[in-house]
Amino acid sequence: MKNVENWGVHKMPADMHIHTIYSDGGSTPGEIIEMAKSLKLEAIAITDHDTIDGIQPTLHEGLAIGIEVIPGIELGSYSQGEEIHILGYLVDLSNRLFLEKLAILCEARVYRMERMVEKLQELGFHVNMGMITDISGRGSLGRPHLAMAMIKIGAVETIFEAFEKYIGEGRPAYVPRYKMEPVEAVTLIKSAGGAPVLAHPGLNKSEYLLEDLIKAGLVGIEAYHPSHSTEQSNYFKQLAWQKGLIATGGSDYHSPRHKEGNRFGMITVPYSVVEELKKRAV
Repeated sequence: MKNVENWGVHKMPADMHIHTIYSDGGSTPGEIIEMAKSLKLEAIAITDHDTIDGIQPTLHEGLAIGIEVIPGIELGSYSQGEEIHILGYLVDLSNRLFLEKLAILCEARVYRMERMVEKLQELGFHVNMGMITDISGRGSLGRPHLAMAMIKIGAVETIFEAFEKYIGEGRPAYVPRYKMEPVEAVTLIKSAGGAPVLAHPGLNKSEYLLEDLIKAGLVGIEAYHPSHSTEQSNYFKQLAWQKGLIATGGSDYHSPRHKEGNRFGMITVPYSVVEELKKRAV
């Protein structure tokens, strides 16, 4: 397990970026809690894409073992043609306006998937929505599920190949997502009493948005992420300090097969980060 720098003496660390089978992850809540226990983590944050459906099952599993589960979400948004992700921690799971917006996002995911399936069928691939929902289970639909369906019928060998040839941006079966603005995502999380954090800024050019996001209520930057180099992590930690934001981090775990290197618990932060997020949540 890779802890970032020397954080001092605190409780055991926390992994603040984890996905489950309820979005595009491959691990159940029970499996995630068992992994957290084996690594002696104090807390984990469930941050599925555009859904909170995996939080209650994980809370239940965590309570039985003594692992604190932070309710969270990862919202997709767009700015200047680039995808910007916003993490939301400690959201109110019963907030009506928040739930209504998530329902709209869910409907948009289904509509997008139906259009992409149609495009693939026009290209001669025998995929259908039933195959994709079987793969996704109870999770919100995403392109990785479509890619796995393509692997199943022998159209491609890997998820990467599916994106590269057919369902990635600019490819023949690609359909754009519902476009929420980053400020809108931050505002939505704040409206649900949560603490918004800019996710993995090293993967995009989102720094120009920072002042507007802070005005909207941004409280943190995910400085530590498997895709960040040491130099990037140090830069974003310093940037967070300069802007009065919390430097957070997590493994962005999806499943053992998702990406080499995105191992559960490989990036952790001290429990004091959790405490700071709780202070900033409305």
